[in-house]
This record gives sequence, structure tokens and C-alpha cells, in this order.
Amino acid sequence: MIRGGDIAKGTCLLQKGQPFIVVEREFVNPGKGGAFARVKMKSLKDGSVLTQTIPTQLEVEDAQVDTHSCQYQYADADFYHFMDNNTYDQFEVPITGMEDKKFYLKEGETYDLLLWEGQVIDIKIPYKVVFTVAESENYVKGDTVSGATKPVVTETGLTVRVPLFIKQGEKILVNTETNEYVERVND
Repeated sequence: MIRGGDIAKGTCLLQKGQPFIVVEREFVNPGKGGAFARVKMKSLKDGSVLTQTIPTQLEVEDAQVDTHSCQYQYADADFYHFMDNNTYDQFEVPITGMEDKKFYLKEGETYDLLLWEGQVIDIKIPYKVVFTVAESENYVKGDTVSGATKPVVTETGLTVRVPLFIKQGEKILVNTETNEYVERVND
């Protein structure tokens, strides 16, 4: 159990028999009445969003979610395949419901898997990831009709808009929450 006042962003709570992760938390202390936390949560099973107002003294049930650091191996038609870095256990994560993760998974890289009751419910993608530009069109210097950006495709198939000076084979840093170019990465 966790008090409403102790809930923070990233906390896992059990609501309606499902694990939810807190994505936003606002602490409110009105002039009249008791303080409360306005919490926005996302279901780790189906992605649904739930907003609740929880008094700071009220206790809510926290979900016992385990995190395993695992290396991404490969994907087949139905599953992403991971290996636990410590125990060498194999995890098969169903692609269904996590189709968008394929653009951020790179073979040999380590990711955190969230497990609830022995089942993988989420793959934690880092906030920023370095990608190699696999496909890029050449643009003429001074061609700013398109807003001075161009689309490129990374080695995982992700399409990102980048400045015109980015060329094929270069590495770029991408914000995975917005799919936006951050900067060019030099080796």
C-alpha cells in the first residue's frame, strides 16, 4: 500500500485489477479541505488512460512489478525475443499490442522488461536513442522550401525529419517519445 501523497511519476498502482503506471502527478493543496494528488495513469496491459483524484492520506494498492534488464535478440512473426543478462532466461514478448516498439529495438541492445505476475507487460524504451541513417535523399544547400528538414529512414525503419545536412550513414540522436531529431552524434 502507498499513500496518495507519496505517489510519484513512474509509480505502478493496481487499479481495477490491472497494473497502471503513473505518467502525470499534480499535487493540489486547496485553501479549504484536504490536499490531494491528481494522477493520470496508463494501463500497462492495454494502454488505456485513467485519471483519478486521490486524497494524500488515502492508501492505494501499489502493483508489484518486477524489472529485468534484458538483451534484445530478434523478432519473428509473433514475438520479440529477449535474454535476461543475469540469469540467461529467455523471454518471448508478444508483438500484438507493442507493434510500435519495433522501431526502437536494436539487436544486442539492453532494455528493461516490466513483469507483472510472471508476464511481460511492457518494454521500457530509453528516452533518447542513437540511430544510424539508412536512407536519405540528397538535398541542395539553400533548398529551404521544405522547412529546412527532410525525412530519413533509420536502420530500424523509423522515419524521422532531420536537418538537410544529415547524410546516409551518419548517426543521429532521436527523442523516442516524439520521434523528433535531437542532434547529430559524432563517433
